[in-house]
Amino acid sequence: MAQNKETTKKPQKTTRRYSKLWWAFAGFWVFIFLFFFALSMGCLGFMPSFEELENPHSNLASEVISADGEILGFIGVENRSNVAYDEISPNVINALIATEDVRFYDHSGIDIRSLGRVFTKTIIGRSSSSGGGSTITQQLAKNLFPREKKSKIGIVYSKFKEWIVAAKLEHNYSKSEILTMYLNTVDFGSNAFGIKTAAKTFFDKAPSDLTVEEAAVLVGLLKAPSTYNPVRNPENSLARRNTVLSQMLKYDYLTQEEYDSISAIPINMNRYSPQTHNEGNATYFREFIRAYMKEWCKSHKKPDGEYYDVHKDGLRIYTTIDSRMQRYAEEAVAEHMGNEIQPAFERELKRRKNNSPFVKVSQDQINVYLTSAMRNSDRYRNMREEGMSEKEIRKAFDQKVRMRIFTWKGSKDTIMSPWDSLLYYKKFLNAGLMSVEPSTGHVKAYVGGINYRYFKFDNVTQSQRQVGSTFKPYVYACAMMNGLTPCSQVPNSEVCFENVDGSLWCPHNSTDARKDEMVTLKWALANSVNYVSAYLMKYHTNPDQVVELVRKMGIKSDVPAVPAICLGTPDLTVAEMVGAMATFVNHGEHVEPIFITRIEDNKGMVLATFTAERNEALDPQTAYLTVELMKGVVDYGTGGRLRYKYNISYPVAGKTGTTQNNSDAWFIGMTPKLVTGVWIGGEMRSIHFNNMTYGQGAAAALPVWGLYMKKVYDDPKINFYKGNFDRPANVDVELDCSKYQQEALQDEYEYDF
Repeated sequence: MAQNKETTKKPQKTTRRYSKLWWAFAGFWVFIFLFFFALSMGCLGFMPSFEELENPHSNLASEVISADGEILGFIGVENRSNVAYDEISPNVINALIATEDVRFYDHSGIDIRSLGRVFTKTIIGRSSSSGGGSTITQQLAKNLFPREKKSKIGIVYSKFKEWIVAAKLEHNYSKSEILTMYLNTVDFGSNAFGIKTAAKTFFDKAPSDLTVEEAAVLVGLLKAPSTYNPVRNPENSLARRNTVLSQMLKYDYLTQEEYDSISAIPINMNRYSPQTHNEGNATYFREFIRAYMKEWCKSHKKPDGEYYDVHKDGLRIYTTIDSRMQRYAEEAVAEHMGNEIQPAFERELKRRKNNSPFVKVSQDQINVYLTSAMRNSDRYRNMREEGMSEKEIRKAFDQKVRMRIFTWKGSKDTIMSPWDSLLYYKKFLNAGLMSVEPSTGHVKAYVGGINYRYFKFDNVTQSQRQVGSTFKPYVYACAMMNGLTPCSQVPNSEVCFENVDGSLWCPHNSTDARKDEMVTLKWALANSVNYVSAYLMKYHTNPDQVVELVRKMGIKSDVPAVPAICLGTPDLTVAEMVGAMATFVNHGEHVEPIFITRIEDNKGMVLATFTAERNEALDPQTAYLTVELMKGVVDYGTGGRLRYKYNISYPVAGKTGTTQNNSDAWFIGMTPKLVTGVWIGGEMRSIHFNNMTYGQGAAAALPVWGLYMKKVYDDPKINFYKGNFDRPANVDVELDCSKYQQEALQDEYEYDF
């Protein structure tokens, strides 16, 4: 009987043990279920909602797009810009899947087979070469919603969250959409976020144009962007690229023959162009657009009521710039400044006693200039933010440090005190260039300086410089509005004006050519004769009329109504001068220059469109006659080297300008379809050449125009117009001066000689 009781108890104990095991097993899975349920509902920390999965947040840089469809650059916290699936080369898709997730099309966000491999080989077998278990979808989840915690437990916890997000992504998006989102969000290094920016940065291409070997380089970067950077670590990059190619061979995306051929190709980084704030295409123009867009965003709201953010909302800014003309303009500035003007200036500096770029300036005044430059520097502002006193900062500026400086042969590492570097940069002459299409006002090229990284000041729209003789066409136009013609003869003799204090101001010519002779307006402007400009101001127009005209032509800067403006004393910007001069080519209608044609959101919806403002500034006949006068400048006047040196044989009108002491050199060149202004000078007016060999507008500024336009004319894709200026109807003035009888005008006017 006792034996039967014991026998009965054993099955009961065994049953209870099994029951506990089953309850424990069931409890474990209930716990797992509740854990993942709570995790997915956001009870255990942040979990993206359905709306956030539908519209994942990422900082999208705004694109600055040229008129010919090229991306000039990006404005944003991150250089990130989205593309659609059909805009990505299949080579990129194949390389990515072969390398990162070969079973991508077979799983639903989590690859159980890969997890098993990681568990058995990596965790149990402690093999580091077995690869990871993250799918492309999981990596996308991590990119869209980054891990908050960095501890081992936190990483495991975040991994679980990524599984859930990956499953949700797979539920909400197609495979092609997931691939597109992944390639749009991933970091390729070199400040390139997303495949579009990466293709532009590393190969200056659209993602759709990437070759197999280029795609392999970019996919190879995903493992470690710095380690496999093809510029900084070319050997590592080549090895990693060929690893990607071998994966493509392994999974039948390449044949053996293709692999052998492609893997032997060296990596070509000739078109590498980092898209940073300081580098890339049209840097000064992009900064100008950025500043404009910041103001635009302050008055324009998104559908949700928030104001647009140019740095994060991925706006598409369609500009008027022609990327080819922009490139030629930048090349022309670099070629002339780096090869001719700056070397000539440095040769002159070596002949000066103190090797100083400043002329007739005391050391005390130089120290004032440098102190002002110091206080405008980032180094100074950072030191002030750290609480350093003025005395401490000044002492720090005298201590030598390692720094990278600008040279025309490339950036150079050196050891120099910050104070000495301020003087070093004062030795560089700078430039400004802008081109505008007269009929539309579209700005086609914009070069604000010689190097944006080192010289931030924009010499196109920010800098007001004395314009010199380039102002004379406005005076001549007023005189012709009052009855003169290009062939009218006037005396080339001294003219004086009485100042307010009773003294006389008597401008002088730079040469004695044809002094005291009767000369035509055409000859006088071509040779930039000061006597004639003064004569016209005194007898055929007046300062008030000239100021009224230039206001109608778009000049907004202060132009005092005094006789001296006939020689170009006003301080104006390159942008103002180009916009005003274009009025002559456009038959007297002023078209205000514009830089943007339309703005779209990141979905392509048009938010704003722009057209130029127009107004009648002067009659068509006077405008055309002024152009005819300015053609003489190029055909046989101060702009003649465009013909004999740069071999530009097409119709061109222009005007050179040189201010006192050669402080400012100008050239405005006009063709029927494009007006371009060039300014060259030092940062301050006391920085200049001592002679006119290189200091005059014809030598310093005109060659930039010649180099630039020669490239534009020679580009068959631009197919630039080479015809003559349109002659308006009803122009009844004879322009062949040889047909006029040489009759003097002195009997008709009384002169003050």
